[in-house]
Amino acid sequence: MRVILTALALMMAMPMAACARDSDAQSESAATIPLTIEAGGKTHSFNVEVARTSEEQARGLMFRTSLPADGGMIFPFPKPRIASFWMKNTLIPLDMIFIRADGSIDRIAENSIPESLDPVVSGGEVAAVLELAGGTAAKLGLDEDATVSWKDR
Repeated sequence: MRVILTALALMMAMPMAACARDSDAQSESAATIPLTIEAGGKTHSFNVEVARTSEEQARGLMFRTSLPADGGMIFPFPKPRIASFWMKNTLIPLDMIFIRADGSIDRIAENSIPESLDPVVSGGEVAAVLELAGGTAAKLGLDEDATVSWKDR
């Protein structure tokens, strides 16, 4: 039964990846946008890459060996949906922040296991997923009471 449920979760979610770009193919001048997280009366600022296309979302953060402390990647969706990601070919632990359409946080999956094929699924329909270096959410004290906003929103 677990195999069937896992297969269904994998088929439902596109992109299926906390995946992405080969570090050799990664541009040193990759375009980033400002993103902020408001939590506990504090504002945390990031400069994140945007995975807009299906191809960019399928690549995600695969093969990266590090992320800057203020970096990450945002995966915006055309309309809210249940999101499911995996860590195939992702070499570093990631915090996945599942964001509702209003910027509130649906779920935080902390320190997702590198190269795991187990799906990491949102708790409900989300408008975007933010991936940050593993441990960032705990370090900053982020929880589901935080809100996320970014330039393209």
